[in-house]
Amino acid sequence: MQMIWFYVAIALAISDILHTTLMWKVLNNFYILLGVFIQQSTHSSWQTWLVHEAMEGAFHFIIVSVVFLNPIIGILAALIHFAIDVSHTVFMPKMGEIEHRALHFVVESIFFIIIYGL
Repeated sequence: MQMIWFYVAIALAISDILHTTLMWKVLNNFYILLGVFIQQSTHSSWQTWLVHEAMEGAFHFIIVSVVFLNPIIGILAALIHFAIDVSHTVFMPKMGEIEHRALHFVVESIFFIIIYGL
């Protein structure tokens, strides 16, 4: 149980890569249309972006919950991923792919170390 923090961070990183691959390479046309529908039903681009991030969080919740058969871990993973995405987009908007992945992995690892590693 002491290494669960590491396994959750790895599963969340894989889930993020899976989300990117599925949405931008496999379901690209659907994803763009969904974005248009969301944009038309919200009042600003910020709301559209937050809806997108919330849907991505729901994706991570499902994947991580299934991998660990534990919805609490899924909720925690989705929430920390959402918080990091929102924070780094607001405070560090110009970030490359490697920096983005590294930031997520480090912060998510620290978060889960605090919860499960101590």
